[in-house]
Amino acid sequence: MSTLTVRCPHCSKLNRIPAERVDENPSCGICKSSLLTGKPIEGTDDNMESLLASGKSVVVDFWAPWCGPCQGFAPVFEATAKGKQEDAIFVKVNTEEQQALAAKYRIRSIPTIMVFKDGKMAQQINGALPQNEFNGWLSEAI
Repeated sequence: MSTLTVRCPHCSKLNRIPAERVDENPSCGICKSSLLTGKPIEGTDDNMESLLASGKSVVVDFWAPWCGPCQGFAPVFEATAKGKQEDAIFVKVNTEEQQALAAKYRIRSIPTIMVFKDGKMAQQINGALPQNEFNGWLSEAI
């Protein structure tokens, strides 16, 4: 049984979730808030493979704290995550902290947004988009 470790977007505590229970809307063991709805999950080297194997589409934002366009795109990504939480799992990967993941997915510019289906990368865009353009692209991608 594979598990994924997810940081609660509400209280920041780490939670382990069996991969086969991702679709059951798991909640945080500490604050009881939903772990996979409303806010993007922190993507790490420890949980990325399990997230991609969850059976749901996964939308990943590769970003860095020093990147101005990344900071400007963050509210767009979070708003979209809240609105499309039933369609996909939304993940943010800090490329400064997760350099191995950035290398694995060959991130050359940020922000880079990738959509994964069945564990494989299906679509990719580089650069920040306005809300309506991102939603349109994402609707076609997932």
